[in-house]
Amino acid sequence: MRVLTSESESLEGAAPQGRAARPKRAAALSAFGPALPRSVLSYVLQTSALHQLCLVALTITVFLLEVVPLELQRRIINDLVKNRDFQFVIELCAVYAGVVLVQGGIKLGLNVYRGWVGERATRALRRRIRALVRALPEGTEAAQEIGLEVSMIVAETEPIGGFVGESVSEPLLQAGVLLTVLAYMIHIEPVMAAIALAFFLPQLVFVPLMQHAINRRTGARVWLLRQISVNVVARDANQAELSRADAARIGRVFELNMGIFRIKFTMNFLMNLCNHLEIIAALLVGGWFVYTGRLEVGGVVAFISAITRLNDPWGDLVNYFRDLSGTQVKYRLLSGAVSQLMRHKQPDSDPVEKAGAD
Repeated sequence: MRVLTSESESLEGAAPQGRAARPKRAAALSAFGPALPRSVLSYVLQTSALHQLCLVALTITVFLLEVVPLELQRRIINDLVKNRDFQFVIELCAVYAGVVLVQGGIKLGLNVYRGWVGERATRALRRRIRALVRALPEGTEAAQEIGLEVSMIVAETEPIGGFVGESVSEPLLQAGVLLTVLAYMIHIEPVMAAIALAFFLPQLVFVPLMQHAINRRTGARVWLLRQISVNVVARDANQAELSRADAARIGRVFELNMGIFRIKFTMNFLMNLCNHLEIIAALLVGGWFVYTGRLEVGGVVAFISAITRLNDPWGDLVNYFRDLSGTQVKYRLLSGAVSQLMRHKQPDSDPVEKAGAD
């Protein structure tokens, strides 16, 4: 058996051994449908375009409600300091609780809906691949067939299907929260917003660079694991050579994982540092504005609360693009494997039969 040496190389099975099973295999391949789209985003639109529109509507509702608790915090503190009308504070707190319940309920529905869309895509993808694998000619090498089936159906379809559920709504939600909160910060105090933004901007430089380094390691790791999944069930005369190759691959996967951990956690450290510097700047500048009468205490409280709300959506956006890159690599490998397997589809008849018919 030949060891795969590139991510585009896949099964090279032998010709079928009989004609009796051809109609059955052809029907199975026809039921499987056309080849997968070239990109994972095309696959998302192909399988769930209508559901993505519904998810977008729910997502917009969630992030538009994000600033309401911030404004209620500002009003509660200012009214308590200035008017000392505790009855009004109780009413505002009741409104706050109602808004939180409504927003949380919509977000709960959004998350469950996203999960359903993702699992639906995962189930459909597993069925398509399993139908194709079962329609392979008998001459296909068993070890390669089993290795690909285990790798694709059990492992690789899960993150691809899960990505379908959040592919549109997740970046829209997090970007919407970021922009909404930033707009509210500018509304409260433009100078403080500019200073906070100055500490936020460095993340736009080092995060993409570090994320690119993670993506390259993720792509290499996925390909290595694919090769191991094929060889681990192989029975070949060169088994000792395959074992040595797989041992080297396992060591390389370990090195890649450690590199990913180092870069990822360093990036998280730098992101948290920038976030705390934003809060320190808000306390210094906001405290001075309160001291000089330019800003009320409630404004500072709401501003700091807004800064803390910037960290989570920004981190989630970073995680999303990290997952997007990894999913694209896995989908590209999966789509390439499916295209290779579909080439095993047998012609309806042999050239000899056609010649006889003529």
